[in-house]
Amino acid sequence: MTDLNTPDLPGHPFIAYQSGELMAEGLALSALAREHGTPLFVYSKAAMLSALAAYQRGFAGRKAQICYAMKANSSLAVLQVFADAGCGFDIVSAGELARVMAAGGDPAKVIFSGVGKSRAEMKQALQIGIGCFNVESEAELDVLSDVAMSLGKKAPVSLRVNPNVDPKTHPYISTGLKGNKFGIAHESAVQVYQHAASLPGLSVVGIDCHIGSQITEVTPYLDAMDRILDLVADIEKAGVPIHHIDFGGGLGINYNGDTPPAADALWAQLLAKLDARGYGQRQLMIEPGRSLVGNAGVCLTEVVFTKPGEQKNFCIVDAAMNDLPRPAMYEAFHHIVPLQARTGEAVTYDVVGPICESGDWLGRDRPLVVQAGDVLAVLSAGAYCMSMASNYNTRGRAAEVLVDGTQAHLIRQRESAFDTFALEQLV
Repeated sequence: MTDLNTPDLPGHPFIAYQSGELMAEGLALSALAREHGTPLFVYSKAAMLSALAAYQRGFAGRKAQICYAMKANSSLAVLQVFADAGCGFDIVSAGELARVMAAGGDPAKVIFSGVGKSRAEMKQALQIGIGCFNVESEAELDVLSDVAMSLGKKAPVSLRVNPNVDPKTHPYISTGLKGNKFGIAHESAVQVYQHAASLPGLSVVGIDCHIGSQITEVTPYLDAMDRILDLVADIEKAGVPIHHIDFGGGLGINYNGDTPPAADALWAQLLAKLDARGYGQRQLMIEPGRSLVGNAGVCLTEVVFTKPGEQKNFCIVDAAMNDLPRPAMYEAFHHIVPLQARTGEAVTYDVVGPICESGDWLGRDRPLVVQAGDVLAVLSAGAYCMSMASNYNTRGRAAEVLVDGTQAHLIRQRESAFDTFALEQLV
C-alpha cells in the first residue's frame, strides 16, 4: 500500500497539508470547492506578500521600485494586494493599464513594456501620466515622440536593451538573445540612445533589460548586469545621462524540484556587483511576476471519470487547457495532489481535461489514488494560468477566491455560457 497522506509540496508553506487535509492558510480547500464549485482558482494573500517581502528585504536601504509584472496574473484583487503593498506595475497593453487604475494602482509607478504599442495606447498612457515607457525599437521612439508632441508632453523613456545573454530557460520564454523579438541590439544601443535624446517629445530616464522567465540560476543575471553596466558607461560617455537601471524580472519558482535562488539572496549578489562597479546608489527598478504569484495559487478540479486503457490510464477532470494552458503551451509541469489524501494502491494516470484536443492534458504519468468525485489541486497555478485562460469550447472561465487567513473572498465570479457570447449578435 502506498501512503499518500503527506506528499511533498513545492513553494510556500501557506498551502500545505494539515491532518491529511490540504489547506490554504487557515481554510480547507475542500470546503472552498464545495462552496464555489470547480474548476476554481484559490490564491493565498500571505504567500504573495511573503514572496514580495523577500524582494523588499533584498532592497532594504536602496533606492528601488518593485513593479509587479502583471501579465503573470492580472486579476483585480491580486493587483490590489500589490498596490496596497506599495508596488508599481509593469504593463504591456492599455487593457492592463485600465486594470491597474481599477485596482487603485499609482500611474506614476507604471512601466509600459512591449514591442507593439499602438498610438492609441501611447496616448492613453501619456494622458494618465505613467512613470516610464520601456521602448523596444528605434521606430517606436519616433512614433512615441510624435504622439507626445501632439499632446504637448514629453514621454519618459527607457530603452530595453537586448544583452544577448542565455537565461537557460524554455525557448518560448527566453527574451534576451539575438534571435528574440524583444529589445534593441546591444551593439547599436549607444546610437539609439543618442537618437532618443535628440527627439523633442522624449525624455530619456533609464535603461531596461529583461532576459527571460523561469530563470533558476544566478549566472545569467550577473552576466546581463555586467553587459548593461558596460553600456551605461558608454551611453553616459556619449552625453546621455541614465537616471535609473531596470533589471527586469524572470526569477523562477519551484515547480518540480527547481532550485531558484531566493529573491533576497539573488539581489545580495547583484547589489554587490553594482556596488563594486560604482552604481550602487542609482535608482533601481525590477519587474518580478511569476516569483510573486506562481506558488501562491492552486487550481481545484473535480475528477469526472477514470478511464483505463491498454497503453495509458486517464484521469479525466473538469479543468482543461483553457483554464491551465501552460502544459499545452510549454509542456510545463505542475504537481497534482488530492485535497484529502487517501491511503491505497496508486495508479499511474495521465490527468486530462474534457476539451477536444489531444494537447488537453494537465499532467502525465502521475501516481494517484482517486475515484470519480474526488477533487484534486493543481499546484503552482498562480502565474500564467488565469491570465492566459480562454473560452475555447465555449467554456466559461473559472471562479477565483483570495484567502486571507481564515477569510475567503470571491474575487471573480464563474462565467456562464451566456457570458461567453454576451457581446455577439446574430445577423
